[in-house]
Amino acid sequence: MSTIPITKHGAELLKEELHRLKHIDRPSVINSISEARAQGDLSENAEYDAAKEKQGFIEGRIQELESKLSGAQIIDPASLDVTGRVVFGATVDLEYLQDGSKVTYQIVGDDEADIASNKISISSPTARALIGKEEGDVVAVQAPGGNREVEILAVRYI
Repeated sequence: MSTIPITKHGAELLKEELHRLKHIDRPSVINSISEARAQGDLSENAEYDAAKEKQGFIEGRIQELESKLSGAQIIDPASLDVTGRVVFGATVDLEYLQDGSKVTYQIVGDDEADIASNKISISSPTARALIGKEEGDVVAVQAPGGNREVEILAVRYI
């Protein structure tokens, strides 16, 4: 199994979700199954079926999170010493040269990506184009709407 890069913050979020699933959601659904069993005939018991389905989802998600965390390479952007280069975990300020608009992205793992929070996946076209570049570089980014040129204004490791 290959290692999956993830930021320290992203790993903490996965650990919190895993803890919640194991210690809150799993006992709750087990209790729901017990209560539904107590109602009698299981063949026509919708509550029992719903609880068993939820239990399957929870157990599947627990296995998925444990697998991701066991294969994770946790990277703390604040501890990087890469002198201004864009690397995994970096926060990058960009200016689109076509219209002068500015945006800030953090390059994160696939599981952490959230465009609403300006976190883009390491495997996204924008991140792939930026990796290895430095402050002041102009980079061509292939986007669904066509090629766009961006200038890297600043690179931070926070």
